[in-house]
Order: sequence, then C-alpha cells, then structure tokens
Amino acid sequence: MHVVWTVLRRDAADCMFAMQIRHVILRPDTQLRPVRRFLSRLVLGIPLAIVLPSVLPRALDAHEIPAAVTVLAFVKPDGHMLRVVLRVPLEAMRDTDFPLRQFGYLDVAKTQPMLHNAAATWLGDYITVFENGSALTQVRVAVTRISVPADRSFTDYDKAVANLSAPALDSTVDLPWRQAMLDVELEYPIASAQSRFSIHSALAHLGVRTSTVLRFLPPDGSERAYQFTGDPGTVALDPRWHQAALRFVRLGFEHILGGIDHLLFVLCLVIPFRRIRSLVAIITSFTLAHSITLVSSAMGLAPDALWFPPLIEALVALSIVYMALENIVGAKLDRRWIIAFGFGLVHGFAFSFALRETMQFAGSHLAVSLLSFNVGVELGQLFVLAVTVPALAFLFRHMVAERMGTIMLSVLVAHTAWHWMLDRGAALSEYQFHWPALDVAFALSAVRGSIVVVIAAFAWWLMSTLGARLARMDTHGEVQAP
Repeated sequence: MHVVWTVLRRDAADCMFAMQIRHVILRPDTQLRPVRRFLSRLVLGIPLAIVLPSVLPRALDAHEIPAAVTVLAFVKPDGHMLRVVLRVPLEAMRDTDFPLRQFGYLDVAKTQPMLHNAAATWLGDYITVFENGSALTQVRVAVTRISVPADRSFTDYDKAVANLSAPALDSTVDLPWRQAMLDVELEYPIASAQSRFSIHSALAHLGVRTSTVLRFLPPDGSERAYQFTGDPGTVALDPRWHQAALRFVRLGFEHILGGIDHLLFVLCLVIPFRRIRSLVAIITSFTLAHSITLVSSAMGLAPDALWFPPLIEALVALSIVYMALENIVGAKLDRRWIIAFGFGLVHGFAFSFALRETMQFAGSHLAVSLLSFNVGVELGQLFVLAVTVPALAFLFRHMVAERMGTIMLSVLVAHTAWHWMLDRGAALSEYQFHWPALDVAFALSAVRGSIVVVIAAFAWWLMSTLGARLARMDTHGEVQAP
C-alpha cells in the first residue's frame, strides 16, 4: 500500500506542475511574453537544428578520404627540365579548408592562392623521379589551376599544358567543390633528356582506392602508357632488359607465393612424395604445361571471351579437389605427371591473367619479361617444395602415420577447394555462352588455338619420353621409388 500511495502522490504532483506551466504560458500578462517567446523559439529551433546540418555544406567534409581517386599524369623530359603534369580531384587535397560560396560552390578566386601549398604537400612530396638511378631532389610547383570536370584537355600533353597556361577559371562559375579538378605542373632539373628515367608515384594516400594513368613521352616522339592502382613501387619508364627481367622475376615469385589456390595444388601434388628427386617428372610436367599456356595467352592466342577467366578460375578449384580426392583414395604415383600436365595447362592461363596488368612495365622487352615471370614462378615453386617436402617428411615420421596424415591433409584441402569451386561455378553461371559465328575471325581464332594444341601435344610427347626413361631407370634400380 505504501508503494501504491507513493506512486499516486508523484503522479498528482506531476499533474499540478503541468497545470501551472500551462497557466503561466497562456496567462495574458505582458510580463510573461518573453517567456512564451523563448519557449516558442525553442520549439521551432529543435526541428531546424536537425534539418539544417543536412542541407547546408559542411566545411569538415574536406577532411574525409575520397572512396575513389583517378590521377592523370604526363611525364616529359624537355631539354634540361623534366615536366610532370598532373590532374587530381581537388577533394583529394585533404586537411585544406577551401573557401566556399553559397550552396557549397567553390570560391575560385580565394582558392587559387592555396593551390601551390596543397600541390606541394599532397603531390610533390609523394612523387620521386630518378635520372639514371639517382633521385632528383629539386622539385618546383610551376603552375596550378582549377578546372571543371567536363574539361577534356588531359587527353593530350600539349592540350594539358595549354590549359595550365590559360587564364584562371572565372570566379563566377558555379562549381561544386567536390567536382573541381586540380591541374599541376611539377618541374625537375635534369642533366639530359636522353637519360633513363624512373618514377615512384606514392599517391595511394589520396583515396581509399587510387588509380593512376601515366603516359611517358620520350624525346623520340613515342608514347608509353602505364596504368596501376595504389603504389606500384619504382617504375622504369624506359626499362632496360635487366630492369624488366628483375621486376618480372620478382612478380612471378610473389604471385606463386601469394596465390593460395596454386599453393594448395602444389601441396596436393607433393603430399605422397618424400624426396625432391621423385618429383622431377611431375614438376617438370607441370612447369612445361603452364609455361605453354602462359606464353600463349600473353601473345594473344587464348580466348578473349568474358566467360573464359571465370571458367579457368573454376577449373583451378576443380583441379585442387581432384588432386585431393586422388590422394584420399590412393593414386597411381607413376602416372601423376599426366594429371600434372593437364591441370598445368589450366594453371598457366590463370598465371597469364595476373600477368596481363603488369606487361605494361615490360617496355620493349616482351620476350624477356615473359621468360623472367616464368622463372620467378618456378623459383617460387622450388621454394615451396624445399619447405613442404621436408616438413611433410617430419610430420609423417614423428607425429602421424603417413596414410592417416595424407588423408587428413587432403580432406582439409578438398573441403576448402570444394567451396571455391561452388562459388566460382556460381559466378561462371551468370555469364551467357554464345556459339561463335563461322566467319573469318572464328577461323583465325581456330588457327591460333590449333597452334597451342600442337605445342601442347609436342610437350606431351616429350614428357612421355621422359616418363618412360624414368620408369626404365626405376626398373634397373638406379632410382628408388618414393
């Protein structure tokens, strides 16, 4: 009863307070008009405080990181000066509060004096140019200019330079600041326009995803185009053969170590084997097969249909599932090189997809770069084998029985690859396959495909001969079975 009485008394007090407030507000006394005016403004101010921030432009937006940024760049040695002409979105110049007019339009006249410092801080400090291997430490922001997004001058170097030299944009133009473009010319003193130049464009900080389209204009009048995402490291704009070779050896090595599907396939290949010597035929077969399709695809002999890359990715997952299941049920190890050759053709196409985006860094050394990438892949495979084979031998000798360990590892690999195969198969099913028209283009494609088939058949014959010789050596006891 006491609790009920307390609640009723509190409610009555609240009702009396509400009636008093109502009496005060509605009281016609002129002395209470300021109170009523204050309360009315408070009631109207709450909705406005909620709505206005979403309508009016916010200065703090200048500090947000853009989701996607595209940088257009020209690099041209001209006499004793190397010019780097850039176009970047103005919103990528963060930590700079550019003056705005009404409705969020950029105040071009007040913004122009701030552009030099913004360009030096966000662009000049993140671009390093090398002449004959030595970094150029002197850089000057020569010209800056605001451009509208519809301006098409950066389709050509001369047009881009002419646009930078044009009068500043009319300050009365209604240009939303998020759509404004910043054009910049950086100048680097050089010894000679005939030198070898490299560039490290570390502009990935401009956005969550930064894409750069860079065109190098050497003195001979040619043009070399590069396109990359993020920070590609130091790019030789006119690479010599050894520079291209070193770069692609590293790319091949990193690709095989970073490709978990390729590593799982190699693991399934070597699980039943204890010694490197026993893997000679298998690794040679896999290497020869993927080299054929890798080079063929890089030379344009592979199908260019949209469904082809998803098909290859699904077949790569299938190859892992098959090899794992073969290890579980028990494989004929003397014929494993055949399976390695067949699936090696598939993995070669997968390697080529990773190579396509990097061939732009080869310069005029296409053949050297292809060979070097393949060498890097083989070095990566040998490194994996040098680690995996002894590790498996130790595992099966001291921790688990070989047959049980083979089954356990293969089941884990098969489970992972099975999900990959289903996911990639679902992605492949979204593509529509159309039979090609029987025309000249189809005939040319058939001829290119037949060349790959002939090369693969010749490689198969070589592997068959090698396999037969190894079998005869096993029969005479010169090579012990694994």
